[in-house]
Amino acid sequence: MFYYVLKYVLLGPFLRLAFRPRIEGLEHVPEEGAAIVAGNHLSFSDHFVMPAILKRRITFLAKAEYFTGPGIKGRLTAAFFHSVGQIPVDRSGKKAGQAALREGLGVLGKGELLGIYPEGTRSHDGRLYKGKVGVAAMALKAGVPVVPCAMIGTFEAQPPGQRLPSLRRIAIRFGEPLDFSRYAGMEDERVILRAVTDEIMYAILRLSDQEYVDEYAAVVKAEEAAEQKKSVRKRPRLPMS
Repeated sequence: MFYYVLKYVLLGPFLRLAFRPRIEGLEHVPEEGAAIVAGNHLSFSDHFVMPAILKRRITFLAKAEYFTGPGIKGRLTAAFFHSVGQIPVDRSGKKAGQAALREGLGVLGKGELLGIYPEGTRSHDGRLYKGKVGVAAMALKAGVPVVPCAMIGTFEAQPPGQRLPSLRRIAIRFGEPLDFSRYAGMEDERVILRAVTDEIMYAILRLSDQEYVDEYAAVVKAEEAAEQKKSVRKRPRLPMS
């Protein structure tokens, strides 16, 4: 119930007024039946903008940190994500990935829309990164289409570290559903999962016109953070006066 109050009364109208989203290809999102909407992830605002413009309810796999944050802010964030039916995902290992897979398949098994960010984390520099194969595993196991989606302008509206988004126009593009029924029964083959994931990421890339990086975003973030620490350590100390 709260989901629809938020969508149509509280948050939805504000988001439409603030971002004035230009929507393209909304007709590609099935009006009924299970499907996966797989998109790029540029901003914290993405969690709210896409659901606000869709005609149907969509459930996202959200990182577990949103549900366990400290203090009042953490509790409010957790309450919000729980109230709108989002699913916490522990991203700390293979077993955690299997749990996320089961949760996602549960949503699809009920004939609902499931939202996934295949990159696994927000882009820290606006580029599109290599997708993780969980999206392919869900699509093949559930036998559902994947609708590629591109958020455009949300990185500039709310880049990493910016608490409140800037009021500027954004765009949301949906591509034609991708059918992977030709791979039915092959969901345990790693090569197939990689090929399906790469096809999904290419479809997102064509919609978003981002620069593509054939590496995982989390790995690149960690490497850049390590390099930054090294450069700070090597910085010469000023002589004492």
